[in-house]
Amino acid sequence: MLAFFLLQVTQAAEAAMAVEPDGISLDFWSLALKGGWIMVPILLLSVIAIFIFGDRWFALQRASKFDTNLMNQIKQHIQEGKIDSALALCRSANKPFTRMIEKGILRIGRPLNDVHAAIENVGNLEVSKLEKGLPLLASVAGGAPMIGFLGTVMGMIRAFYDMAQHGSNIDVTLLSSGIYQAMVTTVAGLMVGIVAYFAYNILVSRVENIVFKMEAHTTDFMDLLNEPAS
Repeated sequence: MLAFFLLQVTQAAEAAMAVEPDGISLDFWSLALKGGWIMVPILLLSVIAIFIFGDRWFALQRASKFDTNLMNQIKQHIQEGKIDSALALCRSANKPFTRMIEKGILRIGRPLNDVHAAIENVGNLEVSKLEKGLPLLASVAGGAPMIGFLGTVMGMIRAFYDMAQHGSNIDVTLLSSGIYQAMVTTVAGLMVGIVAYFAYNILVSRVENIVFKMEAHTTDFMDLLNEPAS
């Protein structure tokens, strides 16, 4: 999804800037090269953002699949006293919420506060796994535009330096290199930053949804333990 969006933005930028005023054709990659070396870190940040988004998207897709029947089977085994069968189901599913329930099952017989604390500790670890890479993605969202603006400043300094070196003999083509660098790096940094920002928020929303479901299943499990023995 992120790669497709980047492709669409790239094509739009290429269409908008493909032809210079003198009619000379300029493809997107040639234009990108005019941004200078500052485009290298921006490109690396875009690759990092795509990798993190793809990795987390598929990981969260797997983690978000909650099987209601599985939870009912686990509860049924616990009610029947088949603790080993309940543990086997949790281990076979290998989901974040089943690992939390597994820890709770292993603590059955202890005070409920101890059971709940053990589940919470596992839950914190699972949430940390789900959020893996998100801080780096947030850094890309904030850092890419800043690097782009650094390229803007460098490009303008270059343009003014060229003006100062040639005195009154100023030609527009003389300033083009610096201005190209200033504008191209700004656009590139903003493109990567904006896409990374939306990608980060999409992933955070997915994580919050999964955490909500994990808490719901934990509550069901604790309610089961609180039920009076028949």
